[in-house]
Amino acid sequence: MKDFVLLPKKSALTAIEILEKTYPNQKYYLNFSNPLELIVAAILSAQTRDTVVNSITPELFKKYKTARDYAGSSEAELLKYTSKVTFAGNKVKNIIKTASILSEKYDGKVPDKMEELLKLPGVGRKTANTILINAYGKVEGIPVDTWVIKLAARIGLSKSQKPDDIEKDLMSLLEKSHWKKIAYIMKEHGHEICHSTAPLCSKCVLKDICPKNGVVGSK
Repeated sequence: MKDFVLLPKKSALTAIEILEKTYPNQKYYLNFSNPLELIVAAILSAQTRDTVVNSITPELFKKYKTARDYAGSSEAELLKYTSKVTFAGNKVKNIIKTASILSEKYDGKVPDKMEELLKLPGVGRKTANTILINAYGKVEGIPVDTWVIKLAARIGLSKSQKPDDIEKDLMSLLEKSHWKKIAYIMKEHGHEICHSTAPLCSKCVLKDICPKNGVVGSK
């Protein structure tokens, strides 16, 4: 396998600019109408397709309106609505624990500070960034999901496979005005072109820039 190629900053910024122009209207992909719905959907979404989460949350959100509703639910009852997601058992445990903390410590509200969000069960830095950006309009970092991990390496934006390090690399590369949407732009590019296996490199808008790190077979 060829050596890893890290793009020079100028080329990396050009690649990001091309992606932003190619996918100008990208936004967060889970459906929600308030911060509580967002944190529940985000916890459910780990290692689960967003289409699956979006298919179950309408009934879930109709049943559970407040943090106290979730905190007072049994795991068995919540599983009736969430069984389609991966690791549903662990996720409903985290939702109930998180909802209990929200009810007891935050008057049922989802906190809007990174350090407080990170103390909630089932909430890592990716989810905390997601909540801050999409519920409160606070951009403190970049949500790093599996698509960002994969594409940051392929395109040569970061050598790391660790989400925290990838986030730091992207934050140091990009102006803060780009942080809000870049994860969703990269996810869309992954869905459309840069597939997990056999990416469509011949059709890619980055084909003249991308070093194709780790790509074995492409179309």
